[in-house]
Amino acid sequence: MPILETARVVLREFVPEDGPALARVLSDPETMRYYPAPLDRDEVTAWIDRNLRRYQNDGHGLWAMILKKSKELVGDCGITMQEVEGVSYREIGYHVRRDLWGQGLAIEAALACRDYGFAQLHADCLISIIRPENLPSRRVAEKNGMALWKTCEYRGLPHCIYLIRNPNSTAQHFPPLAL
Repeated sequence: MPILETARVVLREFVPEDGPALARVLSDPETMRYYPAPLDRDEVTAWIDRNLRRYQNDGHGLWAMILKKSKELVGDCGITMQEVEGVSYREIGYHVRRDLWGQGLAIEAALACRDYGFAQLHADCLISIIRPENLPSRRVAEKNGMALWKTCEYRGLPHCIYLIRNPNSTAQHFPPLAL
C-alpha cells in the first residue's frame, strides 16, 4: 500500500521480504561510509523490523523507496522520531542505491516526506541529521528547504542538524537557526 507517490517513486511500508533488495543499499560500504559500518544481513533485518515497529508506535518510519518504472526497491526515505540533545524531533532520512546517485531520487522523496510531515503529521518542524562531511546528503537537506540549525554530537559522532519550520505552524517557539 503506497504511503506517498512522486513522479518517479512510490514510498510504501517495508515488508520482511524487502531484506535482500535493501541490503544492496545498506550493506554497501560506499553508501554507508558516513555510518559506523555497513549493515550485515541481520542488521538489515533489524532495520526493517525497527521500521515495522515505528509504523505501529509512531504512525510513520522509513519507507521502502520503489521505482515506478521498474518496481524495484532502490532505497528508503521517511520520517522517524529521533532524540537530539534530549528533545524528540521528526527526522527526514534517506538512502539511495549507489548506482542511482545523482538522479534526484533522494530529494524527490524527501520533498514528499517534508510535505507529508507538515500536512499529515502537523509537525512544527522537521530535521535531518547528517555527518558534516556528507556533502551530498547536506545538499539534499538544503534543496528540501532546510537550513543548518546546529552541530552537535549524535550517537558519539559529530553531526549537522538541519531544520525546516512548518510555515503553517501556530507554535510560538522554534529552535533558533545557526548563523
